[in-house]
Amino acid sequence: MKTDLVIIGAGPAGLAAAVAAYDNGVRDLLLLERDTAPGGILQQCIHNGFGLHRFGEELTGPEYAARDIREANARNLPILTETMVLSVSPDRTVTAMNRERGVFTVEAKAVILAMGCRERPRGALNIPGARPSGIYTAGTAQRFVNVQGYLPGKEVVILGSGDIGLIMARRMTLEGAHVHAVCELMPYSGGLNRNIVQCLRDFDIPLLLSHTVSKIHGKTRLTGVSIAQVDEHLRVMPETEQYIPCDTLLLSCGLLPENELTKGAGIPLDPITGGATVNERRETELPGVFACGNVLHVHDLVDFVSEEAQLAGMSAAESIRSGGKTAKTPPIPVRAEGKVRYTVPQRIDETETPVRLFFRVGSVADHAVLTVKCGETVLATKKKRRMTPGEMESFELSPAVLQAARELGAALTICVE
Repeated sequence: MKTDLVIIGAGPAGLAAAVAAYDNGVRDLLLLERDTAPGGILQQCIHNGFGLHRFGEELTGPEYAARDIREANARNLPILTETMVLSVSPDRTVTAMNRERGVFTVEAKAVILAMGCRERPRGALNIPGARPSGIYTAGTAQRFVNVQGYLPGKEVVILGSGDIGLIMARRMTLEGAHVHAVCELMPYSGGLNRNIVQCLRDFDIPLLLSHTVSKIHGKTRLTGVSIAQVDEHLRVMPETEQYIPCDTLLLSCGLLPENELTKGAGIPLDPITGGATVNERRETELPGVFACGNVLHVHDLVDFVSEEAQLAGMSAAESIRSGGKTAKTPPIPVRAEGKVRYTVPQRIDETETPVRLFFRVGSVADHAVLTVKCGETVLATKKKRRMTPGEMESFELSPAVLQAARELGAALTICVE
């Protein structure tokens, strides 16, 4: 089977990329989705707050997903659900399987990776204790409550202050559970400030910064956890340990891009984001293969996922039209320095149009100056009142800045001073 474009994943990123590619001339395309229906994780996110940037109104997750699905259906975009992609080869051959077709291959002129991300499980956290029931990732608990109608427990402790954990603190409270506390290892929250206010403060749920779960109690069912403060080196301080009786522990300790397929294709990954390294068009280092959304880097807002996916879809369409021709000029590397942990994109090929850099800081920065420089030459600055690790930042580079960087012949560096 041959097609112009294969999109792996039919969540918000995959759907937005497909619609953008279609609207830019790609008629022969195929979406592959492992779930039973398109829409991705949004289908279980029944709280509101989605769509403010993209649609100018507040939507729930299913409402936001329904709009993308409606746009895809209006264009009769083919979506194969319950289809697991097994591999992507360097020549853009996608191997997948489902019940109807068995194992099959699709040869594509371009591929868009939109597989999303997964939660970090307990096994990656090394918490002492047995393996009793009652320990869930926050996303799993969200699916139980919002989709399947099950309440995992009544007495709850949440480890990690990512957005899903904060939202589930409120959700469990609304369903009648008692959330004792949200413990965060770092001295700052990993979630959006609006979620701290609306999900914790409005419900008098304590947020314990510089705290972690030091031990799990119980053999068959969780009976409680010990929590403790950590020092500046993130080591547990035993003298601060306290016991909290509970039957449920929710883990909200970070998201990891689903990049097994990306690695299998031999595409280099950024060690910080866990996603592919890309240029300003979201093209990976394998020509004709693009990445967008949470498989590239974890976003705060689905609106920005869709925006990035639209860029990837348009870029894939352009690549198909041009026969896969790539830029002949050497790319401009983009480097993160100091408090800036990473940037996306990691390289810039074209300098004729503005490029929006996305980045995150590694610690809280107040009254800071964001500086873009090439070697020792400062090309642009921007004052920021406050930056936190939980909120993604962006900075637009003008063609003049990009052209100056090319003339200087050195990497662009973005840092916070």
